[in-house]
Amino acid sequence: MATQDILINWAPQETRVAVVENGAVQELHIERTLERGLVGNVYLGKVVRVLPGMQSAFIDIGLERAAFLHVADLHPSGPSGRVSSAHSPRADARPDAPLVPIERQVFEGQTLTVQVIKDAIGTKGARLSTQVSIAGRMLVFLPHDKHIGISQKIGSQELREQLRLRMQALTGQDGTDNGGGFILRTNAEEATDAELAEDIAYLRRAWSLIRERAQQRPPGNLLHQDLSLGERVLRDLTNDATGTIRIDSKLQCDALRVFGETYMPGAVAKLEHYKGERPIFDLFGIEEEIARALGRRVDLKSGGYLIIDQTEALTTVDVNTGGFVGARNFDDTIFKTNLEAAGAIARQLRLRNLGGIIIADFIDMTRPEHQEAVLAELRKQLARDRTRTTVSGFTQLGLVEMTRKRTRESLAHMLCEPCPTCQGRGQVKTARSVCYDILREILREARQFAPKEFRVIASAAVVEMLLDEESVHLAGLSEFIGRPISLSVEPTMNPEQYDIVLM
Repeated sequence: MATQDILINWAPQETRVAVVENGAVQELHIERTLERGLVGNVYLGKVVRVLPGMQSAFIDIGLERAAFLHVADLHPSGPSGRVSSAHSPRADARPDAPLVPIERQVFEGQTLTVQVIKDAIGTKGARLSTQVSIAGRMLVFLPHDKHIGISQKIGSQELREQLRLRMQALTGQDGTDNGGGFILRTNAEEATDAELAEDIAYLRRAWSLIRERAQQRPPGNLLHQDLSLGERVLRDLTNDATGTIRIDSKLQCDALRVFGETYMPGAVAKLEHYKGERPIFDLFGIEEEIARALGRRVDLKSGGYLIIDQTEALTTVDVNTGGFVGARNFDDTIFKTNLEAAGAIARQLRLRNLGGIIIADFIDMTRPEHQEAVLAELRKQLARDRTRTTVSGFTQLGLVEMTRKRTRESLAHMLCEPCPTCQGRGQVKTARSVCYDILREILREARQFAPKEFRVIASAAVVEMLLDEESVHLAGLSEFIGRPISLSVEPTMNPEQYDIVLM
């Protein structure tokens, strides 16, 4: 089993996590304080206004603007199970009852335990639900439901039934249990009973704490916040293969220790406070890995390389031999390059968090056994990925098709934005092309207007070309339109920008 170390770089504005396996960075996770939303947070709210015409209510949860609760987001059994006081008008409602008007379910002054399901946008407040759910590592806990659900992406009916029976045994549910329901997420497919039991215990402790706070705190208070990145590291990323979890903040290390002792006692012993003067990501070479992960080219040790291009619809990976000529014949050279590329592709998918459709264009192989060996290596390396990936065989065109579940934004989408110069095309017009655009624009303007002079304002490279290589064409145009053309350099303009001023 691969040994794993986790490095956490904490700052008030941003938390960064690197997962290192056998000395190589495999995953990067980033969370920024200002971009962290409220979705998943649970509040004790107070109904401030009921609007029968809109079948909605405004709820004060302690934010600048009142939040919004629609009748469709009320729990089918009524809000009684989610109020801190026990005077709900629908305490005897049946789960299968038809939709009841909101004015018969909630009233002004009532306290409700609510969860944010959509962040506030513009002038609209956050959207709420009384159907609280708490996400764990492999399970979602539904405190006010009784059933055990299985993710639809777990397709095997036999496996679904096995998981259902295992969960019934672990939770003691026999159809009358009132300890809450569970939904098994996709990554619970291969979970052991011990892992499921640990998740069940964590979720029930979290709900118990929410109930205690609801009894002790006044309306308008936060009862439960979705876990921070550091806490999710303990919950989701830590396993038996994890050696150490190093964090460079004493304050956050202590906070994670408290969290771990309550919910993840097995992870506490692995926590270490990094005290070195050199930044933790610099010391372990993580900054360089981040820079490389934002580039198109990935060099292989053999001399070959990958070219990775990310588009809206899919991601393509092109494998090239480059300078690798070490094998005895050309077939072996191609095979060894593709074999190394298979491991590199699996690592880059995790490192860059690439999701959706992925097309890998390996170098063409003539021998079927080589194709099978490369596919086997690719599947072996992808098996270490926590995110579910499906790999098809080679197509008639020699391409390998893959799908990887989208769990969060890719690294490039989180850290970068389209270039303002090329608008994301990845290339700009040559200076000569811009010169010809300018000459055409001057001719067009000369046919409509009759200024004394045309002044061209452009980048230094464009002006230099107009004065040098294109000076004959510029002079010829000036003579043809009967007007002088002057040039001016604007250093702040990008290579494609220019302006023509009529003097």
